[in-house]
Amino acid sequence: MAYYRQTHTKILSVLKKYALIIALGFTSALTFLSLVNLRKMPNLGVSFGDKIFHFIAYALMTLVWFNYATTLRNFNKTKQILLAVVISVVFGMIIELLQGALTVTREADLNDIIANNIGVFVVALFLWLIPVKDVKKY
Repeated sequence: MAYYRQTHTKILSVLKKYALIIALGFTSALTFLSLVNLRKMPNLGVSFGDKIFHFIAYALMTLVWFNYATTLRNFNKTKQILLAVVISVVFGMIIELLQGALTVTREADLNDIIANNIGVFVVALFLWLIPVKDVKKY
């Protein structure tokens, strides 16, 4: 049990130490994936498969930006969640606009924005309801 706790603490410490790099890296990867041609991606076998991807991607984005927000001093839990939500929602809308303006293989889709925001707000609700413990710096 002590080994598990020690390993868990080390992982959380790394997540906090590199929170901004993780958030920027995830956002950059999502930007790239959102603006390139993905027609050759495997089909999930359902007509709304891309909406599932949008939900998961923006749920994860909210988590990584919340992780970063927890490293900011003078930010209580409400401000941390709000920061993550605002970044994720605004980013999602900008990406949809860019898809319509900059690419010929992608198009802006209101349903994508809805799926993005559902993912964001499900995670935000989860974060609001679940107590978040501070990770000690080691």
